[in-house]
Amino acid sequence: MVSTPAPARAAGAPLPRGTGPPHPRPARAPGGAAPAGRGKAALTRRLAAALDGHAPPPPAATPRRTGRQLAAPVDGGAVIPEGQRCSQVLREFFVREIGPGFHFDAFMREYVAQGAGRTLDEAVAHWHATRRQAAEPQPVGAQFEFNRFLRDWHSRHPGGARTEALAAWRDHRSRPRG
Repeated sequence: MVSTPAPARAAGAPLPRGTGPPHPRPARAPGGAAPAGRGKAALTRRLAAALDGHAPPPPAATPRRTGRQLAAPVDGGAVIPEGQRCSQVLREFFVREIGPGFHFDAFMREYVAQGAGRTLDEAVAHWHATRRQAAEPQPVGAQFEFNRFLRDWHSRHPGGARTEALAAWRDHRSRPRG
């Protein structure tokens, strides 16, 4: 049987019917984000299992954060409720109390997530107590492989250009993994 090459299609043009993904795409969460538990690391685990002939790993259970969120106006005596998110209400409070240099770094995100029952004044004290540690280089999470690669590459090549780093990244990604 002789096959003929598919006709060229313009970039961004839809694929002909029947040539798209074999399964429907998963539904997107509001705002276009992928559903919880369907990140790059989870996809990598599912693909590895499929290629190795194993059953896919069970989806990771994601805790549901429900409950009351702090609403403006808040003061230092406000108690962080269970499931509080790093909201604009908190950001406004912290910028007012700490100054314009405030941002939700890993230390503050964890404090808010695990800080149920503590006050916002205690959170401000935590911010100040963690500034020295926050100024040190922090490990980059596995889901940020590109960022981690660039940080490592630039530490080995301090005067290296971005184009060189990107070429090294493409070379790194083209190699088989083991």
